[in-house]
Amino acid sequence: MKYIVVLGDGMADEPIESLGGKTPLEYAATERMDALSRKGEVGMVHTIPDGMKPGSDTANLSVLGYDPKKYYSGRSPLEALSIGVPMKETDIAIRCNIVTISDEEEVFEEKTIIDHSADEISTEDCAVLLKAVQEKLQNETYQFYVGTSYRHCLIWDKGQVVELTPPHDVLGRKIGQYLPEDPSLRRMMEESYRILRDHPLNVERKRQGLHPANCCWFWGAGTKPMLSGFAETTGKKGLMISAVDLLKGIAVGAGMGVAHVEWANGVLHTNYEGKARAAVDGLLRQGYDFAYIHVEAPDEMGHQGSVERKVQAIEYLDDRVIRPVTEAMDRSGEDYRMLILPDHPTPIRVRTHTADNVPYLLYDSRKDLQSGRLYNEREAANGPFLERGHEIIRYLFSE
Repeated sequence: MKYIVVLGDGMADEPIESLGGKTPLEYAATERMDALSRKGEVGMVHTIPDGMKPGSDTANLSVLGYDPKKYYSGRSPLEALSIGVPMKETDIAIRCNIVTISDEEEVFEEKTIIDHSADEISTEDCAVLLKAVQEKLQNETYQFYVGTSYRHCLIWDKGQVVELTPPHDVLGRKIGQYLPEDPSLRRMMEESYRILRDHPLNVERKRQGLHPANCCWFWGAGTKPMLSGFAETTGKKGLMISAVDLLKGIAVGAGMGVAHVEWANGVLHTNYEGKARAAVDGLLRQGYDFAYIHVEAPDEMGHQGSVERKVQAIEYLDDRVIRPVTEAMDRSGEDYRMLILPDHPTPIRVRTHTADNVPYLLYDSRKDLQSGRLYNEREAANGPFLERGHEIIRYLFSE
């Protein structure tokens, strides 16, 4: 028996008027998911523990079987694991987004955050910009590390876990009230803007009609994570397939394998087929029992507020990941159980995460439950409800 999770990050949403009162998941053409759901179980699961912020960090920990209330130590430390940052017990890891803020206002605090991803800037371009920041701001106390795309890491030696605001939570707002209270972090953010605003790479980006990546934004502070081993906990040898450092970091901390997929970048136009192949190869040829396929695109489109592109991301997930994986598994003759779900909703209306329940689809290749259900939020609300998100992995592994 093989086990598969396909996680469409932020895929869940709310009914949207322009879609005829349907959600993006309900509106999208998802032939493969609906074929599976008619034979499987469709229900709802609560992935965000009460009182915790709805993030991909806490939610994916839940889906992988780690109770966030016990194991969560901050987002950036998990990402730091992925990129090989040597964290000490006294270090604080902080996510460093390279974002776009407005240029017009003279006073830094009056500026507006326009784009948390700087038009989905490439890792290569962002590394050039981060190098310019490193040359001016890095010292023995603050060390910058390159991550993926707009997502990078700051290590604060003997620092503190301070309250910091995710940039995607305050899109379109003046930044003053959301800047760090810590004076050093606040100063570095403002100085990063002075370093980056007229950088030649940003001058060229503006000439091309792209958002300039003109400011470091700090958030997601935390201490070195301590996760129990996934194989020891579940008895399953697991493989992570994701373009996102957060997910790869969770996998490293849990002792799972991490697949490298070329041109996988965590945005809409990514290597979906490569992720599918990596999962199939891991399960059928490399001896893994479990594959976790994470696709970031629906979440990014939710943050961008693009209805059309979020629908497209869901359709890509269905046709370019789920279809080839299920077809390959069916051809192999290997029995498998597949769990499809988001980690949290990222509704177009608010352009950020919410802690609402999310729909899941559980399919077993050996069984036809003849449920007749389609996979979407509306139908899932009439199915079973799993209150503790971190128990869903055991539900997948139970037979």
